[in-house]
Amino acid sequence: MTKLVVEVLHAVDLMPKDGQGSASPLVEVDFDGQRQKTQTKHKDLNPVWNEKLVFNVRNPRDLPYKVIDVFVYNDRKGSHGHDKNFLGRVRISGDSVRFSESESTVQRYPLEKRGMFSHIKGEIELRVYVDHDGPGSAPPPTETEHPSSVHAQADHHREETPFQEINTDKINEEVRFEEKKSKKKEKEVRTFHSIASGGGGPPPAAAAQPPMFSGIGFTKAPAVETRADFARVGPVPATVMQMQMPPPLNPYALVETNPPLAARLRHRSGDKTACTYDLVELMHYLYVNVVKARDLPVMDVTGSLDPYVEVKVGNYKGVTKYLQKNQNPVWHQVFAFSKVTLQSNLVEITVKDKDFVKDDFVGKYAFDLMEVPFRVPPDSVLAPQWYRLMDKRGEKMSKGEIMLAVWMGTQADESFPVAWHSDAHTVGHSNLSSTRSTTYISPKLYYLRIHVLGAQDLVPSDKARLPDPYVKVLLGGQPRMTKTCQKTINPIWEDELMFVASEPLEDFIRVSVEDRVAGKDETLGWVAIPLRAVPQRHDTFKPPDPRWWSLNKPSSAAEEGEKKKEKFSSKILLRIFLEAGYHVLDESIHFSSDLQPSSKHLRKHPVGLLELGILGAKNLHPMKGKDGRMTDAYCVAKYGNKWVRTRTLLDTLHPRWNEQYSWDVYDPCTVITIGVFDNAHINGSKEDTGDQRIGKVRIRLSTLETDRVYTHLYPLLVLQPNGLKKHGELHLALRFTCTAWVNMMTQYGRPLLPKMHYVLPIPVRHIDWLRHQAIHIVAVRLARAEPPLRKEVVKYMLDVDHHMWSVRKSKANFQRIMSLLAGVSRVCKWFDDVCKWRNPLTTCLVHVLFLILVCYPELILPTIFLYLFVIGIWNYRFRPRYPPHMDVRLSCAENLSPDELDEEFDSFPTSRPSDLVRIRYDRLRIVGRKGADGGWRSGIPIREGSGNTKLEGSKSNSNLYHVLLDLGSGHLCDSIPGGGNSNRTLLAPASPLQGEAAICTCQLLQEITIKDRSATMISL
Repeated sequence: MTKLVVEVLHAVDLMPKDGQGSASPLVEVDFDGQRQKTQTKHKDLNPVWNEKLVFNVRNPRDLPYKVIDVFVYNDRKGSHGHDKNFLGRVRISGDSVRFSESESTVQRYPLEKRGMFSHIKGEIELRVYVDHDGPGSAPPPTETEHPSSVHAQADHHREETPFQEINTDKINEEVRFEEKKSKKKEKEVRTFHSIASGGGGPPPAAAAQPPMFSGIGFTKAPAVETRADFARVGPVPATVMQMQMPPPLNPYALVETNPPLAARLRHRSGDKTACTYDLVELMHYLYVNVVKARDLPVMDVTGSLDPYVEVKVGNYKGVTKYLQKNQNPVWHQVFAFSKVTLQSNLVEITVKDKDFVKDDFVGKYAFDLMEVPFRVPPDSVLAPQWYRLMDKRGEKMSKGEIMLAVWMGTQADESFPVAWHSDAHTVGHSNLSSTRSTTYISPKLYYLRIHVLGAQDLVPSDKARLPDPYVKVLLGGQPRMTKTCQKTINPIWEDELMFVASEPLEDFIRVSVEDRVAGKDETLGWVAIPLRAVPQRHDTFKPPDPRWWSLNKPSSAAEEGEKKKEKFSSKILLRIFLEAGYHVLDESIHFSSDLQPSSKHLRKHPVGLLELGILGAKNLHPMKGKDGRMTDAYCVAKYGNKWVRTRTLLDTLHPRWNEQYSWDVYDPCTVITIGVFDNAHINGSKEDTGDQRIGKVRIRLSTLETDRVYTHLYPLLVLQPNGLKKHGELHLALRFTCTAWVNMMTQYGRPLLPKMHYVLPIPVRHIDWLRHQAIHIVAVRLARAEPPLRKEVVKYMLDVDHHMWSVRKSKANFQRIMSLLAGVSRVCKWFDDVCKWRNPLTTCLVHVLFLILVCYPELILPTIFLYLFVIGIWNYRFRPRYPPHMDVRLSCAENLSPDELDEEFDSFPTSRPSDLVRIRYDRLRIVGRKGADGGWRSGIPIREGSGNTKLEGSKSNSNLYHVLLDLGSGHLCDSIPGGGNSNRTLLAPASPLQGEAAICTCQLLQEITIKDRSATMISL
């Protein structure tokens, strides 16, 4: 049985409460509904108890989410514990508890107030750890510790870090387990073996003991002693009763948790922070704001001063930048020290002078933590004050002042995102910004439509020949070209080109008429059109009229400074306008988080509020194992145009962020995406080094109940060339609050996309290209922020390669559509059974009901509505209790053949041999031909690349599968490519009409599924 041991050692400087200048203190500890107390120390303000209080831990896995409450009371009635005065309390989080007695250390905690008007002072020393006793709860094995020499051998010229540890026994943020060496003799475990009849020989060898799960981690099972005397038994019956083992847990399933959140504990009325920050566990920090200094004394002989400030709290110290030759420096730097790691009662601020050999002492100032105020938003920011510096003896100096602000707060404080945290003590000043939490806003995007109609009076360089002109349009690195007209100076193109434009509309549209001469492009004329001058179309109204633009001669670019009016120039007819009624698709339509049009006037009011609490992660994959480190993890969440990034927690596989964010919701049929990444830019890595992806999670808002708090561990699943892998678990808290019920219900009756997408659909040949350009614009814009959100992160969150085809996705889509149509199939089968009198009683009842409705037709609609209502009430009991997650069975990701994995991760164009590509095309052609000819009968085997797959189904199912393959998944072709082409190069519609039908069919099926509240995401 796992035990929690709380050693109450002693307390100092308690508040007198008995009216005689003294107190009779006792300590009461409350944990998980269990309450124990120590003896009362009469008339003692510095009592010493040295008592151990032991508690049972019901589920060790929930220990990190528990809270240990330690109360100190003044006993006014002796040892009976009645009529007690409050002397202070301490709240200890379960994640800070050590898992062995050898690891635990004595911690001194300042006593906290219970209310605003409480008068509390003093400290208490405690020692908290977990004790494992019994045969099945041995402590977890020790993780491999990193050699200290890796961190000790730092370069002499290494950049000074803002946070440094100043002694060797630092407080590790990550719990490192050590195997407990028990001195007691282990209890004897007897195992009885069944011996076959005629057995007189030795007992069989014991099977290898599997690892046992102790709630915290996997531990080695205790040794089992085999008793030979119990093995010498007579014959046993032929039938042996075996204990039924529980089914194995699904490693890819969600795990519901119960962390101590204020939203569930109903503490909103008691704590002001819980009102707006109630989906995370509150973490207290000591904030030190170093603003500036003035009139500092000169320390060098040369009369110069290079000052910097050192903030020291216990084992940690923070260092500001040093400013050269400045007696009135300004820093404006905020430091944050976690309250869990504080091991001192003083905050020492020291001003030093940077020197080559040894830094000189300038002055210092110290704060007592007991006197530091506690600030909770929405309180105003604490104003900094001037403090006179003191010398080493503690006496005030004649000159030199520093402006500081020191307070206790939580992660809801405004200074939390910009503060330099003590857990980032190994990061230099230049790279510290990449570890901070930040919020980003995507640029507003528009579709730009250009109709290139024609041109007149083109002048070629060689007047002896007629040109073959075409038009090239360039907008911000997006080149598009029209078709070529043969042998004419008055061409007519009638082509439509589409681009993606972003705000601010500062770019220019460069339109040039080109002529290909001897394999080279020759410019016949060009014009630059400012994007701000382009009109916008907000609805399905008539587009603006075309306009003639004068083309500049190619030589006039060098003469741009000369204002010379041309008497003659070639002209081009263009219709240019911005489409503000569309939604620019930068995400896949299956997982879109924003469906609003670009125009602000066409957008609807929000229908709800989405709140996300990123609590932490568990068992992450070590991404820096080759460097002797673990993982520097951070999270990125994206919904709508708002991106959030948590701070980076260094060198840990179990990070705990506890950061909360919120978004306005305009459509419940949207998806929020949360990704976990490994930061590769914290120690001066090269700029071209990308942050590694660990995994991501998607949650559909339409599957959430309003005003309910969901707390789950989401598995981070990644499909790799060697199969499906789990890279850890992400702990999230989620809540959707509806603010407009009527508007939200009407959203289910509206189309998924704005009206313009259906009235004037975007041509098929533009959709993928436009989405790629939109992703590129968003990635470039966010990469220019500080700290940057890197391109590889943005592209992974937006699924840049989601359009790539694979056999796995095709099978998953087929199963998804068939599950959607299964209800219609069941109704048709039931009707066929009624017609054929399979069940006479049912057939008679249906006929009676039919006669009643014929005689009383006014009952038709009430009967239908009643039937639907009864079905809805019946199915309401089976509604999902938690958000749907990655279904490895539905997505066909768990049992993939090596050939299917190799095909899905093949490059574009292919790098595989031509024979292998030919086999894959033969396989697809066979599938398509069987579906078209209706040749699929029940049980016809079709040979695939590396084995036989038995595809069973009716002719209608096979035809539907053929339609999905032909129209929705890749449009099969009849020709076999050569060896250098990829199997994805032929995934294009055979004709524009077929392509339009494909897109309409796929969009209809997608909308039907997305609007369904029980929709399941199947893509990785």
